[in-house]
Amino acid sequence: MPLYKTLHSAPDIRVYIWKIEEPESWLSEEVVLTPHCQERLDGMRSELHRRGFLSIRHLMAQEGYKDADLYYDENGKPHLRDGTHISITHSFEFTGIILSGERQVGIDIEKQRSKILRIAHRFTPMCDYHNAANEEALIRKLTVVWCIKESLYKIMGIPGISFLNHISIGDFDLRDQGAAARVIYDGHQRAFSTSFLEFEGFTCAYAIGNRPEAI
Repeated sequence: MPLYKTLHSAPDIRVYIWKIEEPESWLSEEVVLTPHCQERLDGMRSELHRRGFLSIRHLMAQEGYKDADLYYDENGKPHLRDGTHISITHSFEFTGIILSGERQVGIDIEKQRSKILRIAHRFTPMCDYHNAANEEALIRKLTVVWCIKESLYKIMGIPGISFLNHISIGDFDLRDQGAAARVIYDGHQRAFSTSFLEFEGFTCAYAIGNRPEAI
């Protein structure tokens, strides 16, 4: 089975990434969906989206969770019924989840594509990237920034947060595999640690909140 990567960046942080290679029929085996999630699956026109949806249930099974253990709040943020923090991502043939029993977490996977150059000004100040070695390096770095900001947006779970105005990423090198990040919103400021990795033309980033006693 294509469990592509397993990461344990801290004792309470677990990341699982799946590469979707199996047919939908295989992925559906032994996966029991709630009526709500079955309706969601049936409404997906894209076979790849359906396969991604099912592969996430296989990732959850790595930690002993079933579909019925997962629910979404009014803002679309996923939760596990036992209180474990979870975040979910899907991009083309890759899916991923991150879990923590103690800290809020967010994860995002994106394909590295040149179209990010056209939209970058909407989510980050472009003056920060004048030192990029070439276009490929710029695409890679912007994709990291997008993934980190998306991960933080998922943690916050507040629709009004702006990638450009409320989430800032400290300077980093592509060799660093991490960057400092901060969310300033509604008069409050929070710092987060983040990590990123690249594989097969994709970028994955995940963000981790402070432990509750440190907030």
